[in-house]
Amino acid sequence: MKESFSMTKDHVALVVIDMQRHFCDKSSSFFVPDSDRLAEKIKGLIDLFRRNNRPVIFTRHIDSDAPDNLMLRWWTEKISEKDPMSVIADVLDVGESPVVIKHQYDGFLNTQLEKILREKSVRQVVICGVLTNLCCETTARSAFMRGFEVYFLKDGTATFTNQMHEAALLNLSYGFATLMTIAEVREALAV
Repeated sequence: MKESFSMTKDHVALVVIDMQRHFCDKSSSFFVPDSDRLAEKIKGLIDLFRRNNRPVIFTRHIDSDAPDNLMLRWWTEKISEKDPMSVIADVLDVGESPVVIKHQYDGFLNTQLEKILREKSVRQVVICGVLTNLCCETTARSAFMRGFEVYFLKDGTATFTNQMHEAALLNLSYGFATLMTIAEVREALAV
């Protein structure tokens, strides 16, 4: 089976997927259950990575205006860049961190994410955010296919049902990612 993977302080980055008000604000029609509590956990992770001088990169999903935009056809509700609900949740301090605008589930597809990670000598990514089974899972798979070791947070991602969450974790752990908890990441970065 798989060789042992081990997170190292020197080559890891935190990738925060789509923690936008659209998904984290209880007044939104796309509010993800527990995403408000998840945001608090991620806030602590961001602080941890910054204290260790490790990169933190955010993604922000914005729907494309392209006529062949399958995501918009699928979901019908457009997330536009000017919509105040499209910004990163207020509890998370973006600071000087890059915010990568993406138009698909995959944070790497037609974005600067890989370039940013390579420029920072990143070889390992910790994935957190929403939705476990869509943008987080797709970005994790894409990271693996690009040669990054992927550490996927079991308690640092959320989606609409536990069944979807568990299915994504099962699939990722089989061939794409090492599953971890936030506590395990804290321990790895404390070394």
